[in-house]
Amino acid sequence: MSHTSDPDVPVPDGQDRLPQSDVTRLGEMFSYRSIVFVILCTAGLAIGVAYAFGIPIAGQRLLEGQYYWVFIGLFVAAAYIALPAVKGQTTLPVYDIAAAAVVLGICFWFSTHAWDILQAGWVNIPAGVVLWLLMLEVARRSGGLPFLLVVLLLGLYPIIADRFPGLLMGIPYSFDRMIEAHVFRTEGMMGITTKIVAEIILGFLVFAGVLIATGAGEFFINLANAGFGKYRGGPAKVSIVASGFFGSLSGSIFSNIAGTGSITIPTMKRVGYPPHYAGAIEACASTGGVVMPPVMGAIAFVMAITIGVDYATVMVAAILPSLLFYFGLILQVDAYAARKGLTGMTQDKLPSARQVLIQGWPFLSVLIFLVWGLLYMRWEYYAPWYACVMMVALSFLRRDTMMTPRRMFETLRQIGILVTQTAAIILPIAFVVSALTITGVTGSVTSGLVALGGDNVYLIIALGVLACFIMGMAGLAIVAYIFLAVTLAPAIIKIGGLNEVAVHFFIIYYAMLSVITPPVGAAAFLAATIAGAKPMKTSFTAMRLGVVIYFVPLFFLFQPALVMQGDLTPLIYVLPSIIVGIILLSGGLEGYLLGVGLVRPILRVPLAAAGFAFSFPGLSTTLVGGAVSALIVAVIWMDNRKRDATRNPGVAE
Repeated sequence: MSHTSDPDVPVPDGQDRLPQSDVTRLGEMFSYRSIVFVILCTAGLAIGVAYAFGIPIAGQRLLEGQYYWVFIGLFVAAAYIALPAVKGQTTLPVYDIAAAAVVLGICFWFSTHAWDILQAGWVNIPAGVVLWLLMLEVARRSGGLPFLLVVLLLGLYPIIADRFPGLLMGIPYSFDRMIEAHVFRTEGMMGITTKIVAEIILGFLVFAGVLIATGAGEFFINLANAGFGKYRGGPAKVSIVASGFFGSLSGSIFSNIAGTGSITIPTMKRVGYPPHYAGAIEACASTGGVVMPPVMGAIAFVMAITIGVDYATVMVAAILPSLLFYFGLILQVDAYAARKGLTGMTQDKLPSARQVLIQGWPFLSVLIFLVWGLLYMRWEYYAPWYACVMMVALSFLRRDTMMTPRRMFETLRQIGILVTQTAAIILPIAFVVSALTITGVTGSVTSGLVALGGDNVYLIIALGVLACFIMGMAGLAIVAYIFLAVTLAPAIIKIGGLNEVAVHFFIIYYAMLSVITPPVGAAAFLAATIAGAKPMKTSFTAMRLGVVIYFVPLFFLFQPALVMQGDLTPLIYVLPSIIVGIILLSGGLEGYLLGVGLVRPILRVPLAAAGFAFSFPGLSTTLVGGAVSALIVAVIWMDNRKRDATRNPGVAE
């Protein structure tokens, strides 16, 4: 899979295309489809800026409901222009033009009644049903049949809520009342899901589009090459670093794989990494990018709203877990390279770090500005808009990045694709949120989990992990998080007295992990397609490489200092033990211990188990794991000394 959208269309120097263009049918840059799409998206962005900054339109500021309806109408209409009904469809059929016109007309009509909807309960059920059906089709086009089934079946749950047994029983609703709640009320489309896309993450999506359109993707890959390319297994380390940066900007696992993977996977294969291993590395690195500050994915913004904290708190909380994950991933690819004798790239094939920084300092400056705005100035959702203005201004410092009319059009198209696809995924989730809210099932599920767990927090956590995996298997991490945040999280917090931020991050991590975990492993399967490898083999390898991300959530669940919550003193002794434990664990999994040497097959599992025990934030497990680890490391060290002595009899002893 290529990360370019239209291979026959020339791309201005220094400009990257967003990988999301792959799944659209916009065609050439100035095709009529692109022009209509850009007009709709530009109008949506202009309305978004006006609402965010309180700019009057026609002499008055937009009401929240007015803005939401206009936003939905413009970007859902854009989705019908851009997203094909069937895979491979390149034309724009009449029925899609009609669908775009209908959704635009209905939403603009509803926007004129925004005040009546809020104050007087105004509804129009027939038009609401039409909009509901059109939103379901958008869900199918953006997330596939599994996503449609989740949204449809859970959305219809209120009709038969009283027929379910036990904790799944809820308050029943007639079809008309269900549509009213789904479409017109704050429990549904006028609530949290639209707020997330239209207010909270809109600026970040625009920022990502501007940054990448001006060459950030190429810059981060070059920067990673300059920093890590010369070391053993260099291309794999480049993939990890570049995907971490790119994923944080795009907030999408799959676009990350398509964007950086189409460059890094072939490079990894050329230096000796097997196809399945190269694909697994990219899948893991891209998955971690979604929880890598400063931007992260939409799910982080959902979490901020759900628990009522500012985004800066979420961003800071994500720093240590994401760094630990990438540390473990780099250690494993380094161990594999050492065991297989894979070298890095020669210096003549690598860019100059000095030259890369000279050319790319605007990108780093803008990222620093964004972090400063989020953490110090507390600008929250205004920060990315300011960063966009700064990036556009800095783009004029170089001829190959300046915003010419052509590049501005392409940038708007890329931003439109990001926003449209995000809206097409998140907006239909309103029906799931509405169904869970109006039936009252969330409270019964919480109490049921507490009862099922028998007041045992460990059993409830185990049930939660299972639920996260099952719900996340279709790649619907946001749906899984929203459901579990209102059902599982209260149960864990109530029984275990655990930190709220840590519990919610725990759910995010495990809901997200299903994209690399068999039997579904959608992210690993996509990377396998690019690598030309077997999907299941790639998925199992990704599971092994991403092992740190499987157990780190357990660590910060019981030690909230790892997510910067509460007393941070424990970090003094917990963090070093986790780092050493990850080194030991990686050595056991890959058969090469950093600084010691090769690990015999018989010692690999014991070393990995001892490393896990040593890293677990508990005194008894750390002491036992440390003692066992010291013994195993001593044996490994002696093995390697004997091996060296055999190879070089004149050196040792």
